[in-house]
Amino acid sequence: MFGLNEYFTFEELWSPMFLFGMIAVVILYFYLIGPWREKHHPQEAAATPLQKLLFVLAALLFYLTQGGPLSLMGHLMFTYHMVDMSISYLIVPPMVLVAMPAFLWRRMFAARIWKKLSFLMHPISTLVLFNMLFSIYHVPLVHDYVMTHFTVHRLYYVVLLITAFMMWWQIACPVPEWSRLTDMKRMAYVFANGVLLTPACALIIFSPGDLYATYNDPQVWVQAMGYCVSGDTSYLLTQYGGPEFFNHIGIDDDQQLGGIIMKLIQEIMYGIILAYIFKQWFKREHTEDELPNPNPGAV
Repeated sequence: MFGLNEYFTFEELWSPMFLFGMIAVVILYFYLIGPWREKHHPQEAAATPLQKLLFVLAALLFYLTQGGPLSLMGHLMFTYHMVDMSISYLIVPPMVLVAMPAFLWRRMFAARIWKKLSFLMHPISTLVLFNMLFSIYHVPLVHDYVMTHFTVHRLYYVVLLITAFMMWWQIACPVPEWSRLTDMKRMAYVFANGVLLTPACALIIFSPGDLYATYNDPQVWVQAMGYCVSGDTSYLLTQYGGPEFFNHIGIDDDQQLGGIIMKLIQEIMYGIILAYIFKQWFKREHTEDELPNPNPGAV
């Protein structure tokens, strides 16, 4: 892919174990919405073809950005890293929320312990938590530390994914009776998300192109590449010299383009969601206006 097979092995480029893991997740999904639903929840509506398609696409996107070629490319150029982050946390979570039928979520969170943790799902908490973690991650010192310490890297990404689901839950709540926000409040919530992510995007776009040592310091880069390449990664310096070997647009342009892409994907995604919520709200309001007055004599 993009000629990377000339420089990296099949395992490094495609992460077969991660691929098998995602295939297992997809198989489990189809089992739960198929045979398991028919046995334990036959009264529940079956998943629609659109839901099935969304889940498969979400699994494919998550694999590509976290274990497939895009993941490796995200360690070579900052632009692809921003593509990975945007897809993983701004696109995949709402797709999964919509793709999984409500009865699965009800069953998943049926245990009493979740009620004790319900305070974490307050809309303000989820709004601040996700955007805070996402923004802090892009502080240069934090970013380089996370990228070069693999246990921290995995933990941070898992926590960020969980908070992304928590944030998107407020917007695309898959269980109607659990929704905390009206349509108007959901639109305001989406707008607030866009505002809170703007400073991080501005930092990346308008700062000099040497913010992140992971993409401009060969020693730091080769350490970060240990996440994708097994064994001793020092050979990368001998063969390629540093990340600039794979960066054909320059450090400054790469960083700015990465920030622009993250902002564009965010704006497009939030714009689509806003348009959908507004359409639903408008349709609902006009439907109520057209209903006949049950008491025409009332003032």
